[in-house]
Amino acid sequence: MKPSELRSRLTGVIAFPTTPFNDDLSLDIDGLRQNLEYLLQYPICAVVAAGGTGELYSLTPEEHRQVIQTTVSVVGDAVPVIAGVGFNQSLATAMAHDSERLGADGILVFPPYYPQADDEGMFEYYASVADATQLGIFIYSRDWANFYPQMVERLAHLETLIAWKDGQGDIRRLQSIMRQVGDRLHWIGGAGDDMVPAYYSIGIRTYTSSIAGVAPRLSLKLHELAAAGDAEELTVLMKRCVIPLYAIRGRRKGYEVSTMKALMDLAGLKGGVVRPPLVNVRTEELPELSAILEEWKAFM
Repeated sequence: MKPSELRSRLTGVIAFPTTPFNDDLSLDIDGLRQNLEYLLQYPICAVVAAGGTGELYSLTPEEHRQVIQTTVSVVGDAVPVIAGVGFNQSLATAMAHDSERLGADGILVFPPYYPQADDEGMFEYYASVADATQLGIFIYSRDWANFYPQMVERLAHLETLIAWKDGQGDIRRLQSIMRQVGDRLHWIGGAGDDMVPAYYSIGIRTYTSSIAGVAPRLSLKLHELAAAGDAEELTVLMKRCVIPLYAIRGRRKGYEVSTMKALMDLAGLKGGVVRPPLVNVRTEELPELSAILEEWKAFM
């Protein structure tokens, strides 16, 4: 898929599914396939394979290839598949090249391993990934990759960079970046489903959703209400279905993944365990997640 075509399809909900593991921490490819088949019943606009919720950083290169290959095989031409890549320059470029070869439609570039890199080194990292593939690339601004507008404007000169996924949730800075760069990039809200009201209030109309892996219709409803400017109904839905989840997710580091996997297991999907250093949800917290799932049943 050409970068321009991929960009034209990015309106609505981009699903951020988990990567299921068995109890022995091995990759559950059959579970991944089942989860994707469930997800594709709903009109999401794209799927990220091996993203943050998909535990990219816990995967070996061979496992990464298996996840991308499986996702591409199941999704087919239904929606674009965007492959997560990262770690360091050599691994990220190799992953991008392999993902293109395996049939992915775009590349989501995670920050490199080094948390205090100079802007020059960061630019070279992203430029190297862009050079490794003809696919459209997305930069994922998260963790220590938190750029000022001038740096984003420089990165926007990379020809195949088509989108910017914000994972910081800093609306003040994001507004400044959007003002500096304009419509050169497609702006994606990526800090969480709980940020939908804030993102859509500044004109964003695409967001990445981990909730979509469990209750796709809920994610789609959030998009629908926010895009229509229905603040009253959106607020009710956020308070009832989204904010309680994020209250639990914020309790421990790693819960942004393990809570979603626990919800998937409770819903009859294939969540499974997380790999260390992430931690699984405590048994005593499962009733709280069950109560959240009960609120979600109308959207499943």
